[in-house]
Amino acid sequence: MSRARKSAGRRIDALAHWLLRFRVISAPARWIANSTIAWSVISRTDRIRRNRLRDRIKAAGPEMMPRHISMIMDGNRRFAWNRSINTDAGHAAGKKRLKDVMRWILDLEIPYLTVYALSTENLTSREGEELDTLFDLYVSGLEEISTDPLVHENRVKVQVVGRTDLLPDHVRKAIAEAEEATSQYSDFLFTVCLAYGGREEIVDAVKTIAADHAAGDLDIDSIDPAAISSRLYTADLPDPDLVIRTSGEERVSNFLLWQIAYSELYFTDVHWPSFRRSDLYEAIEDYQLRRRRYGS
Repeated sequence: MSRARKSAGRRIDALAHWLLRFRVISAPARWIANSTIAWSVISRTDRIRRNRLRDRIKAAGPEMMPRHISMIMDGNRRFAWNRSINTDAGHAAGKKRLKDVMRWILDLEIPYLTVYALSTENLTSREGEELDTLFDLYVSGLEEISTDPLVHENRVKVQVVGRTDLLPDHVRKAIAEAEEATSQYSDFLFTVCLAYGGREEIVDAVKTIAADHAAGDLDIDSIDPAAISSRLYTADLPDPDLVIRTSGEERVSNFLLWQIAYSELYFTDVHWPSFRRSDLYEAIEDYQLRRRRYGS
């Protein structure tokens, strides 16, 4: 049956392409495709579908909603290349999309959002000019966070984790100001991983454990997973329930290696600046349909 459907679909597609060769058909088809009416119908259909998705994931109940979503924001440069615009514009579009995603997460009352903004590898693999653009975007984004009504009305605490000592002074200053401006909040926690690497995080945790043991503050038999977790950059965070990576890559790229041991992973081909609210809902619905096994 499936083979017959595919065969029929190919024949219909071929017929459509053949018909479009004729002006009497192609001209009206082009007008319809470019008309505001067509876009209105498409937009309304997409909105209806998105709202139905939202209602379904909410109807599953709060116990089925992930409490912590982590996102690998990949695809800014490919988004730009596909549109023949410079990479700076792609990164700027990615920054704008992050603000949208935060609003969608808050609307779902998901208390923890963690995003991978810059890896330790990026600090050495990216050109200096591109890094300068990224640093400027981080500064402007953090400055906006400090005064953003969305952040303050929802009592969002902001923290930046990673080897931030590797970042320029003006970025570290913006980090300190954003963290200070939201330090009194606790309803939601937004974590940005900057100059971050999962292996580096584990190394830093092991160094702390070694120092505590050498000082006589930590017995060798007390070193267990909890001891390591409590010394990670994300010690005040629960492990992610759902990790979403955009842009079609299916790897974790040194992101939260310890924390995502039992997380559900979701990969989408959508480039980060094109990530829509419906894409988020689809990822959450996929998560809700899975049976979490925690290694069993």
